[in-house]
Amino acid sequence: MISKTSIYVAFFMMLAFISSPVHTNESEVPSEKIQQFVDVYKKIKDQYVDEVDDATLFNYAIDGMVSKLDPYSDYLSKDDFSELRIGTTGKFGGIGIEITMEDGFVKIITPIDDTPAQKAGLKAGDLVIEVQDVSLKDKSLNDAVKLMRGDPGTKVKIKILREKAKQPLDFELTRQIIVSKGIKTKIFNGDIGYLRLSSFQSNSTTNVRNAIYELRKETGKMMSALILDLRNNPGGVLGAAVGISDLFLESGKIVYTKGRTNNSDLEYFANSEDVLEGLPLYVLINGGSASASEIVAGALQDHKRADIYGEKSFGKASVQSIQEMIDGSALKLTTARYYTPNDRNIHGNGIEPDVKIEFKEIDKPNSLLPDPYNKDNQIIAVIKDIKSKVSKAQ
Repeated sequence: MISKTSIYVAFFMMLAFISSPVHTNESEVPSEKIQQFVDVYKKIKDQYVDEVDDATLFNYAIDGMVSKLDPYSDYLSKDDFSELRIGTTGKFGGIGIEITMEDGFVKIITPIDDTPAQKAGLKAGDLVIEVQDVSLKDKSLNDAVKLMRGDPGTKVKIKILREKAKQPLDFELTRQIIVSKGIKTKIFNGDIGYLRLSSFQSNSTTNVRNAIYELRKETGKMMSALILDLRNNPGGVLGAAVGISDLFLESGKIVYTKGRTNNSDLEYFANSEDVLEGLPLYVLINGGSASASEIVAGALQDHKRADIYGEKSFGKASVQSIQEMIDGSALKLTTARYYTPNDRNIHGNGIEPDVKIEFKEIDKPNSLLPDPYNKDNQIIAVIKDIKSKVSKAQ
């Protein structure tokens, strides 16, 4: 009788043989590594203390191969892929955080505006170490998401490690359906427009354009400058990042992507008029500003169209493609990276602000601004600079 291991050896050797004539050396399946894999597989099957079925072992192998590439590539089982599709509908309960993996830890990129996480005081950079008393050590990002997700109205306990905090911090949050409100606007001092964008959605470009028109209308077309607040904005739709950048640029490159395949190399250009008609533009970013936020900040900075204030952005500028497998599982694979018009690699580097101001809530609120902006030292600093420049121009 032919053993199961022999069948696998024969299969992999055949795969290596078939691959060799049609691929370059870089793409050949290395037969010696296939043999090594089969040897390890056989030892696990024969000697591991518990019996493990074949499907589980192969899923482990695929998962390990993909997850070691970078924090954003992932192998999704059929159930995980189904969970991902449910997550995009907005019909689930969560706490409202964008997360990533960093050095084996689940790290918060940013809490989303008006969600349980933001209201409870979770911050960008916090490490989530436990959910419902379950340690997240050696857990995948999908495992962490599953533990935090649940029916709206139910409670979930999480434990956080925060920089400079002496002890882990415990939070109990009530899950709710997470729906980003997208845009908030204000007028400061009667003539300074303020627009906060909390995420990049498919309709964000139109919404931002309309919001700017309304701000200019409210100021009697006397608006002196616009503050675009992208702090703690984790990104979203690429098209929205390009569209919003295009609102303020009359021409030139906005962003380009570069990968190893032809369809990964794309360029995006501005092709419309500046909706601000040259009015000064100030962009606020911080460590929670990622992806699409960094595309906008980088493009406006490279074209010298805006002054960037705040703190260095997160540094997430990679493109993930999701490819469904024949068995219903899926491969989420990083296939390209974003670059600014001046060829800056955002990924891992972030966007450095032109004017660096570390955020702190001031003790004595500014009497000329509404709450909570009256305690925001970064907004106050931008307004002070705007007024100074306007005064000098006059």
